[in-house]
Amino acid sequence: MKDYMVKDIRNIAVLGHGSEGKTTLVESMLYAAGVTDRQGRVEDGNTVSDWDPEEIKRHISISASVAPIEIHGKKLNIIDVPGYFDFAGEIPGPLCAVEGAVLVMSAATGLSTGFEKAWTATGKRGVARMIVLTQIDREHVSYRKVLDDLRATYGHCIIPTVLPIGEGTSFKGVVDVLTGKAFMGAGKDRKEVPIPAEMQALVDEAIEACHEAAASTSEELMEKFFDEGTLSDVDMLRGLSAGIYDGSIVPVVPVSSLNGIGVRPLLYELAMYMPSPMEHTYHGINPKTKSMHIRHADMSESFTAQVFKTIADPFVGKLSFIKVISGVLTPATALYNANADKPEKAAGLFMIRGKKQIPVGMLCAGDIGALSKLQYTSTGDSLCEIGKVVQYDSIDFPAPQLSMAVYAKKAGEEDKVFSGLARLIEEMPDVVVAKDPMTTETLISGQGELELEIIRQKLLTKFGADAVFKDPKIAYRESIRKTIKVQGRHKKQSGGHGQFGDVWIEFSPAEPGVDFEFVDAVVGGAVPRNFIPSVEKGLRDNLVKGVLAGFPMTGLRAKLYDGSYHPVDSSEMAFKTAARIAYKQCINASPVLLEPIMHVEVTVPDEYMGDVMGDMNKRRGRILGMEQTDGKQLIVAEVPQAEMFKYATDLRSMTQARGFFKMTFERYEEVPQVIAAKIIEAHKADLADDED
Repeated sequence: MKDYMVKDIRNIAVLGHGSEGKTTLVESMLYAAGVTDRQGRVEDGNTVSDWDPEEIKRHISISASVAPIEIHGKKLNIIDVPGYFDFAGEIPGPLCAVEGAVLVMSAATGLSTGFEKAWTATGKRGVARMIVLTQIDREHVSYRKVLDDLRATYGHCIIPTVLPIGEGTSFKGVVDVLTGKAFMGAGKDRKEVPIPAEMQALVDEAIEACHEAAASTSEELMEKFFDEGTLSDVDMLRGLSAGIYDGSIVPVVPVSSLNGIGVRPLLYELAMYMPSPMEHTYHGINPKTKSMHIRHADMSESFTAQVFKTIADPFVGKLSFIKVISGVLTPATALYNANADKPEKAAGLFMIRGKKQIPVGMLCAGDIGALSKLQYTSTGDSLCEIGKVVQYDSIDFPAPQLSMAVYAKKAGEEDKVFSGLARLIEEMPDVVVAKDPMTTETLISGQGELELEIIRQKLLTKFGADAVFKDPKIAYRESIRKTIKVQGRHKKQSGGHGQFGDVWIEFSPAEPGVDFEFVDAVVGGAVPRNFIPSVEKGLRDNLVKGVLAGFPMTGLRAKLYDGSYHPVDSSEMAFKTAARIAYKQCINASPVLLEPIMHVEVTVPDEYMGDVMGDMNKRRGRILGMEQTDGKQLIVAEVPQAEMFKYATDLRSMTQARGFFKMTFERYEEVPQVIAAKIIEAHKADLADDED
């Protein structure tokens, strides 16, 4: 592949709902452009962009994949982005690397949640959009209905630039509105034909819509359109390109990805009308001086780039996918990581096509490629030249929605499992692995069950580490509800020096928010001053195991007010033991089980409000309020953590994946007695099993 200048590069993400033909479309584009000599199939596991063993096995995309194409004198860096919601973490990186997006929608199923989310995400990033209607050759497809639905939802920015000849099973060709030409078939069988007479009125309507849309992008073009009633090809190109860039025009192109009909006009429009990296201005800072820096996709500026994706392989090593923002990158470029504040050295510079790494001698501003074996660099980091430090905004990845506890399947393989996980999460910045300080379990958190299951499989196949994912433990606590005064007396004689410690302690509920309070109220030396710290330590050591079921004790106030000692037999250990004996009598202080209560904010479209609120009530949740935000309803509630397992999956099911939630710890609260009895019984059984 030859070197391309900035003006001839197009970076395009392919987005949409899962299983609506994105990977098949990319495969058809590669074949139509002559990159491949045969078109692969997802079902056969031989596509360029789905090359990971898990993708081949499951017939779905799980990781964004780059596939560059040369056509019409342009280089199209196509990024195939997964559509399943469990892999939402794969979307932000590619969107930071592209100027344009193909939004794929199945003509058979119509508007979908994945399409809506892709539309919203590209809108927020200011990415130019083009809609591709796939599966146009399915039975009972109505192109007109799909187009009307798009316009009803997104307005008159929706402009058909290619029209289908026939629809459903009779789809056999397309009319390119912008060139006024009609084509039947695809590949070697593709041939130009006259526009069908019965379509002429529809074509004329589409041509007029294109001219009006192009003219509306500037006063100059509007005047020309009013004066002449039409626009020249040059003006059309200028107007449509401007409208696509600012989002006021979104072309619609119907294709059949399986047989390639409509793919050639699509490639032409992507090459000619999508914006180049030259259209964008990039803002960064020097992290040390905090001074602002503006960069353009200009080869004369100093080199800067951002890593938008990472692949970790135990054999090949780490591969960092980069978008060169300014300047030129060669294997000899001295790299500096602005985030890590360290120089970097790459083992190789590549162009990536699926799993193939093609060595290149240069990447110019605006282009996409990869660097191998960078030591300190992570996804989102900025690379630059030493002495010309620029750091770009980090990439925002979605917050995890589901957590599981991680254990090694075999004893002794913990290091293998957790070192493998550390490597894998370099690929998945939306996945978090951390130890829960309350339960000491290591938790892995991601977008959903499928994502976590694939991580478990990758651990096994890539790193030979067999892990087990379990529901996390709930960090229950115990407390007391009434005040008691008790004696803790420890006396032991065994010849020679004995052991003696005697304390009187008042146990009572502590002030809200206080875990443990120790009060020294001893007068007259009933307990010598040097033994009082031992009493406190004896109590603190035993708080880790409550008197009711063995959960940690919290909210306890202990006032040491009396006691006695022996001048010879008393010791620090004896008073620690006496404190433990006193503490065990808290079983008579009306002990209760406490559970963590979470503050939950759920955002859903209006039509799902009833289902979501009803579900919250079933989870013992309390609705605190509701408010309108960004056209959706925000439900604020408090819910026991024990009721929120797999909520991400349930919410997705209830709302057709249109809802999302955030959850943070709020406080501890008493567990209802009936539920508490079951928890205590189960916990005691677990403890007995552990002892066996």
